[in-house]
Amino acid sequence: MIKVKGHLFVKLSICALSLSSCASLKKGTTNKKPVTTPATADKGNRITFIDGIATSRHSKNTTTNYNPKDVSISKNITRGSANLENAQSWQFKYAQMLDVAVEDVLNQKLYSFIDDWYGTPYRLGGKTRSGIDCSGFVNTLMNTVFQLGLSGNSTDLFTQVKRLSARDLHEGDLVFFRIHKKRISHVGIYLENDKFVHASTSSGVMISDLKEPYWKKYFAGGGRL
Repeated sequence: MIKVKGHLFVKLSICALSLSSCASLKKGTTNKKPVTTPATADKGNRITFIDGIATSRHSKNTTTNYNPKDVSISKNITRGSANLENAQSWQFKYAQMLDVAVEDVLNQKLYSFIDDWYGTPYRLGGKTRSGIDCSGFVNTLMNTVFQLGLSGNSTDLFTQVKRLSARDLHEGDLVFFRIHKKRISHVGIYLENDKFVHASTSSGVMISDLKEPYWKKYFAGGGRL
């Protein structure tokens, strides 16, 4: 009987030690800091962290109130091609004659005047559609298109302008030539791309090129009023 009680006491002691050991282990475990879990994405494509802070997955690349359709011209259409669609027949005509882009031919009043007078025969001292000389044509065009009270022959006009080299010429500037001896004897009006309009003795009112050997040989310079 005493022997049985001794065995029972030993078993109770072992159980007590086991329980105290488990309690100590559990207490130690609860003192550890919680492990941070990776961010998770919900169905709305937003990332939520354990501290309750949420951010969009594409927040760095998003522009506030950006509207990709809010552009004046489609990315597949350049401004030049947009203007080209609205160009008129006279623009195509003179763009080809001047060898420039259609959208660069803009002065309708100027080119309408040239169109009306194109091919008018040359006549010394003439000022009408039946015949006109170089200075008469220049005076008529400048007064009609640019509202200038211009008069005089080519030599007179040369004294009224600010002299320019060929590289500084712009639309509406005058171009002068010394065809007879050393004096100024011919005048025209610069357009674009080395082209100028004038009343020639051979073909009347026409467009020529300053790079042509004949005009290059006699070119005396340009001028601006």
